[in-house]
Amino acid sequence: MQLYRTITALSAPLLITLLHLRRRAGKEDPARMDERKGIATLPRPAGRLYWVHAASVGEAQSALILIDTVLAKDPAVSIMVTTGTVTSAEMMNKRLPARTFHQFYPVDHPAWVARFLDHWKPDLALWMESELWPNMLADIKARGIPAALVNARMSKRSFANWDRAQAFITDILGAFTIILAQTEEDGFSYRALGAKNVVVTDNLKFSAAPLPVDDTALRAMQKAARYGFMPAPMPVKKIWRAGSTAH
Repeated sequence: MQLYRTITALSAPLLITLLHLRRRAGKEDPARMDERKGIATLPRPAGRLYWVHAASVGEAQSALILIDTVLAKDPAVSIMVTTGTVTSAEMMNKRLPARTFHQFYPVDHPAWVARFLDHWKPDLALWMESELWPNMLADIKARGIPAALVNARMSKRSFANWDRAQAFITDILGAFTIILAQTEEDGFSYRALGAKNVVVTDNLKFSAAPLPVDDTALRAMQKAARYGFMPAPMPVKKIWRAGSTAH
């Protein structure tokens, strides 16, 4: 862990260059670049603040049902949602309810992480699925911030990679008070990597509300699916959908 912390502490010039390259490629919001360096663009709300971190659109969509539940149970709490992609930020800004707001997640540089936590001082951290950032989790643990990994999953490839660094990942997972795994297999993987208090629940995505759609475009797709995409109508027996594909 100390080696990782030292390397990332020296990497600020490289990280800033990468952020600017991402901005040029449209992968960062030019008006909110400071947030990626842990510089807040909003004041901290008074009272209790819960922090929900969702890496991108899929995790953010799952987080919405969790956010609604927490807000309904505690009328005094505010919730900050962090994500790392422009698309997820746009979705959150459109769909977040009252008493919630969005910030971009800071890049995992020790000084930027500390700046982020110094400003927001979250009373509880809820991380979605599987994104594990060592500097942030180490600081969460050091500051005694209660944290839960929600809807946790672990692919076979990730497990194999982390298994080569057993002591490192065990230390990181120690930041979580509880890990709520999607499946028994996910739960087994986390326990094998040294995680404590792992509970198998279910996939939160099954409870998520449907994404908003353009009704006109939806009807056009439904019609095309029934009658085929060729000029001459022909029945379609199977429909294949490709989602979240690399390009």
